[in-house]
Amino acid sequence: MASRGKSETGKLRQNMEGQLDRLMQQLQDLEECREEMDDEEYEETKKETLEQLSEFNDSLKKIMTGDMTLVDELSGMQLATQAAISQAFKTPEVIRLFAKKQPGQLRTRLAEMDRDVIVGKLSRDVYMQQKMEILTALRKLGETLTSEDETFLTENATATLSQFEKVTANLGSEDKILALACSGVKTKA
Repeated sequence: MASRGKSETGKLRQNMEGQLDRLMQQLQDLEECREEMDDEEYEETKKETLEQLSEFNDSLKKIMTGDMTLVDELSGMQLATQAAISQAFKTPEVIRLFAKKQPGQLRTRLAEMDRDVIVGKLSRDVYMQQKMEILTALRKLGETLTSEDETFLTENATATLSQFEKVTANLGSEDKILALACSGVKTKA
């Protein structure tokens, strides 16, 4: 949804014009074929077509008054979540492993980082940030964290990661969250 509704609006307009043309043609055809139909069939078909026109008009009113938009509430949540993910996870590798549902590899990466920080190969700041990202990703994947990891998360929680936790909790399904993360990974890969 990179266009944020522009191409979708064009498609909606085209579909609505097509639907209106179809309904008007249906009424015209009905009048032209009236002689070939019995009264009951004519009245029933005309009534159905007029009901469809009424439903079409109601939809048109909703769109015009802003009660119905292409970027609906769910899309709004998706946009907020994408923003949260892009700011919460700064490490592309963590985003990729999270998106691909690879908790084992996330844990392996965490063990490598533990080793690298001890031998001085990784700075403490980078270690802390990436460890937070990995533990948050593991939690979102439904993995059980040790009490030490839970304590680390609690003591080092950043506002951005906390916001990510809140936004993604509102989404419910981990598949939705992962689909959003995947969309960010595909553009980077």
